[in-house]
Amino acid sequence: MEADSQVCSNCKRDVASVHFTLHEAHCLRFLVLCPECEEPIPKSKMKEHAETVHQQVSRWRQDRGLGVSRKWNQMMYSADLWRYRTITFSGRPSRVHASEFESALWYVKKFGRYLEHLEIKFLNPYNAVLTKKFQVTMRGLLSCLGKSNNRLKSLSIQHLELHRLVWRNSIRGSLIKSLSFFLKKMGKHLDHLSLKGPRLTVEQGCHILNSLSYLRNENLASELNIEDFFSHHLAVYGSSQFNKAMATFHNLTFLTLNYNCISDELLETLSENNAGTLRTMNIKCHVHDPHGQVVWGMSWAKLARQAGSLKVNFFFERVMKYERLARILLQEIPVRSISLRSCYFSDPDWSMRPTLMDLLPTFRNTLQLFYFKIWAFLDVKFGERILKSQEEGQCSLRTLKVRIYSNRYETNEEDRTLREIYRKYRKLIDSELNYFVIAYPMM
Repeated sequence: MEADSQVCSNCKRDVASVHFTLHEAHCLRFLVLCPECEEPIPKSKMKEHAETVHQQVSRWRQDRGLGVSRKWNQMMYSADLWRYRTITFSGRPSRVHASEFESALWYVKKFGRYLEHLEIKFLNPYNAVLTKKFQVTMRGLLSCLGKSNNRLKSLSIQHLELHRLVWRNSIRGSLIKSLSFFLKKMGKHLDHLSLKGPRLTVEQGCHILNSLSYLRNENLASELNIEDFFSHHLAVYGSSQFNKAMATFHNLTFLTLNYNCISDELLETLSENNAGTLRTMNIKCHVHDPHGQVVWGMSWAKLARQAGSLKVNFFFERVMKYERLARILLQEIPVRSISLRSCYFSDPDWSMRPTLMDLLPTFRNTLQLFYFKIWAFLDVKFGERILKSQEEGQCSLRTLKVRIYSNRYETNEEDRTLREIYRKYRKLIDSELNYFVIAYPMM
């Protein structure tokens, strides 16, 4: 049976079979298929069709494409997009990270003028070749930034550890010179500066700090982080050069530094120049940093009185003995938090009891957070004594984490005792403490 319709080979339409012969002859003679829209158009109208329909559509597409490109270009160069930037350099030789130095320099040249907050990290440099490459990149980066940027508010360069042997003297000196020159030019714009961990000499460190107040004799930065700024074993508290450098700061709100920088002279300087603004001091005390200096309580009392909103946070690393802590934690200090870290000792006479029972209760009214974590060979009843002190109000713990080491492979007896202690003080633990105490075999 013959089909009811057939497809025309010219216009691609279905045509009734009874009319197909007549349609095909007419279609081939007068119609043509438009290559753009695949519609049958009279041959005499094809040029007009292409001009009136497809050229308009093409122009609309071009205009739309140009509009999108223009908007994308505007967005790429928008200041809001490039205000914050963290540039990380790997300290290990790798093909994957080979282009980090070039791309960082390209970025600053292209978008550096928009930067307001810049953080630079150089992770564990492996050898002098990479430190030299970093120094050359930083010289170009800081030079370009100093020429094109006038809005940088925050700069963070952390953990360079310039005291390590991979930093040759010439490389270290060139990097410090580039940074000092940059700070002389940009110091007036900076509100936040974090130079944590470069481990400099007193002379090098003070040279950088003085760069911030170049030609102005004062600096209005509100946040300064110089934790581990100086090398270990340096008694910075005895340096008049350091105290003069700190005297140029007149607007400090947050100050982070090591205890080996604290002296009566520094506290006096802070009282005179920053009493109206100073809110927080973070002080780190490391066992390898000199911390035996005498700081009078009256100096702390004057600073606390004049800077009425001041709160001080202490971070002790491997400084745990009561005698040392008592020399540092004076009653006149407005202490907000105390962190005691690293509790391994070879001294069999060491005891935590005087610190917990005698020293810390002195600051019961000001301590907001106390985190206690200890991993050591302890009596399994140690945790119970801490909980009892907490219950009696002798300490103000919020977090208690204890790992009790045992010389035995099996700790079933210790585990049973710990469960009994937990049941006894469960109400106290659930209401006040982040509590984690376990027995741990060291076989």
